[in-house]
Amino acid sequence: MPPVADPGLIDKLVAANRILYRQGIVDVFGHVSVRHDASPDHFLLARNMAPGLVWAQDIVTFDLDGAALDAAGRRVYLERFIHGEIYRARPDVQAVVHSHSPSVIPFGVTKQPLRPVFHMCGFLAEGSALFEIRDVAGDTDMLVSNGPLGVALAAALGSRSTVLMRGHGSTVVGASLEQAVYRAIYAEVNARLQIQAMALGKVTYLNAQEAAKAAAINDTQLQRAWELWTQEIGAIE
Repeated sequence: MPPVADPGLIDKLVAANRILYRQGIVDVFGHVSVRHDASPDHFLLARNMAPGLVWAQDIVTFDLDGAALDAAGRRVYLERFIHGEIYRARPDVQAVVHSHSPSVIPFGVTKQPLRPVFHMCGFLAEGSALFEIRDVAGDTDMLVSNGPLGVALAAALGSRSTVLMRGHGSTVVGASLEQAVYRAIYAEVNARLQIQAMALGKVTYLNAQEAAKAAAINDTQLQRAWELWTQEIGAIE
């Protein structure tokens, strides 16, 4: 039997799916997970479905190998290995968002890192990492659909908050669901602003100290953003 998760955490994961959809970070595709509150070697992730349609009954428990423990025959996401291998490699990570948010994709295909252009994106202090799937597996369908590819993605992410996936999308991690959702939303915002700024001329990015200080203060305000976003999606019960 899988470990029993806190119903409140499940509801929060449902909210995260719907927030990311409403904010344009995920559409039909993409997914968000959270580490299991009762067992760090398990995580919660919806079954294979559009994030904007997720309800509590759609949440499935997985082990870090990507095995579904209570799917009851339902299809699961092909790229669940993104989540399991990041949780395995990064004990500090409590939530993972994988998306194809449109403004971020040009950075992966040009090998141009996301860098913080304003204070709301201090979490990008180190810049984004880059995962080039060709270096690991040659020509593929671009999906991280097995354990070894998940391991390679987690290695590319390293200690950073964000990894770009060339020709695919990106993955963002956080120490909580609220933080991961915030980072995924603001990575997209930063990408739009960075493209605009680069078109105008030389960009003055936040330096490491500015970015770290901005990230620290922003993390004290996550609940403010979360309250607004949950109000916007309405009741999830």
